[in-house]
Amino acid sequence: MANLNLNKVILAGRLVADPELKKTANTDSSVCSFTVAVNRRFAKQGEQPQTDFIDCVAWRQQAEFLSRYFRKGSSVCIIGSLQKRAWNDQQGNKRYTTEVIVDEINFVDSKSEGPSRDFSPEPAPQTPAYSTAPQELTKFDEADEDDLPF
Repeated sequence: MANLNLNKVILAGRLVADPELKKTANTDSSVCSFTVAVNRRFAKQGEQPQTDFIDCVAWRQQAEFLSRYFRKGSSVCIIGSLQKRAWNDQQGNKRYTTEVIVDEINFVDSKSEGPSRDFSPEPAPQTPAYSTAPQELTKFDEADEDDLPF
């Protein structure tokens, strides 16, 4: 049997609160801890679906991106991995947590659907589309397998 190791989490939900950007004391790295509310898929007939509140941590560029463009109630798609940590609190008690360490953060809402944001995004640079054929194909089924760029 193959040795399989996989730790991948994909969450789609809403932010419970405004993300708060912090800096670490030693390395001055950006970090943002936040919670995503995710409704469970199935509910008993006539009942509200139950909601899970998932703790997440974003570091460096992802933390800055999150704090700049997302607010409480924003729909978000998170891709990352589960991590457990343990520490001793001020009374000396052993504490544990499981959280998602964020690798990717993606928008889900369109500008008009999401909560109001107080930013003006920079326009995306215009890049020419990649094409291997001299003329542009108009239908997918007209593409030959040798013309695909991947």
